[in-house]
Amino acid sequence: MEQPNVTGDGDAALTGRFWIAVVVTGVATGLIGDLLMGILQFVERLAFNYHGGDYSLAVAASSPLRRVLSLTLAGIVGASAWLLIRRFLSHEHSDFDDAVWQGDSELGVRRSFLTSIVSEVVIGMGASVGREAAPKLMGGASGSLLSRWFHLTPAQKHLLVACGGGAGLACVYNVPLGGAIFTAEVVLGSFALPTVLPALLCSFVATGTAYLTLSSRATYVDVPNFHVTPSLMVWSVVAGLVIGLLAVTYIRVIGWVSHVRASGARMLWLMPLTFALVGVIGIKYPQIFGNGKDMAHDALLGAGSIALFGILWALKPLVTAMTLGSGAAGGVFTPFMATGAVFGAFAGGLWNLAWPGTPIGAFAVVGAAAMIGSSMQAPLAGLVLVMELTHAGFGIMLPIMAATVIATAVSRHIDGYSIYSARLPRRAAN
Repeated sequence: MEQPNVTGDGDAALTGRFWIAVVVTGVATGLIGDLLMGILQFVERLAFNYHGGDYSLAVAASSPLRRVLSLTLAGIVGASAWLLIRRFLSHEHSDFDDAVWQGDSELGVRRSFLTSIVSEVVIGMGASVGREAAPKLMGGASGSLLSRWFHLTPAQKHLLVACGGGAGLACVYNVPLGGAIFTAEVVLGSFALPTVLPALLCSFVATGTAYLTLSSRATYVDVPNFHVTPSLMVWSVVAGLVIGLLAVTYIRVIGWVSHVRASGARMLWLMPLTFALVGVIGIKYPQIFGNGKDMAHDALLGAGSIALFGILWALKPLVTAMTLGSGAAGGVFTPFMATGAVFGAFAGGLWNLAWPGTPIGAFAVVGAAAMIGSSMQAPLAGLVLVMELTHAGFGIMLPIMAATVIATAVSRHIDGYSIYSARLPRRAAN
């Protein structure tokens, strides 16, 4: 018997034309990733004089009034721009997950591009959502456009759009392997060879292309190589159960706000008001500004108090849900990972009081992987993404795996939704 994984291409034939389309999609996605991150960095400099390092420190160095005004202005800009985009380009599709899972993988380039630019602008001004949604969307839109240019079949188009989406995530976070596994496990739900090969190639090309302007370093630098301790191993089992329950709660909240979010003219007052409220909260806790990368980094380094980690764990999902509910478009990957990291640091810090000896950062790495793995319903993608984002964690692979498997199993048993499927538009029953 032949190995089943290599007996055929399936519905999407891996023709020479298709492989060329994969390479061109990767190049386009990498270049667009450079552009979007350039826009983000430019706006961050304008808003908070940020030139690198810890974004939340730049926010903290600004006056309370500037923080509130920046987010309020972000709400005005975002609400006005998205209202116009959604009204005048309503015939174009710009929801990546909906297009791939419930549609024909067709994405409108104009609406996707404008939506992505506005998203990065408001994030640069402090909006509490993830930056990955825009490059993921544009990677998919690039694949959608190129599938028409190359006259691909519907099955080939579906695969190419999925590869482009994963490559968008890969190139802006420098996670080529994680982006490919994201494509296979999260977007397509298949590790068959005809899926994995184009996913790997597209993420490789996109990430390499993005090196033109983006860093080739880990997203979270200087994270130590931790080692397994008996305390960490036992904690990971308990934490896996708790994180699984938390993930279900967060997914339900994100799903609910996505379905009741403001639309139309209501955004014009609700989004600025919501953003201003987040800005007021950010006077005391500037770490909530942006996608949450810096709070996650502090947790991974163990730099902070147990009390602060506990507060940030409660605040980050709250302000992210508020932001999305106001009608904003953005990602949830980094906010969820950050929530997992600060929860791990908080719960691990309390655990250390009874059973000391494990660095706080080790708990944070486990918490981040378990939260994002269970929230995406993709434990392997969660593990690989955290490893690539930190370039660390291999020494504590067993506790990371234990917590991630348990958390994902709990989440799957209760609901089975992910942070992506819970946000899908409802379809009317036939």
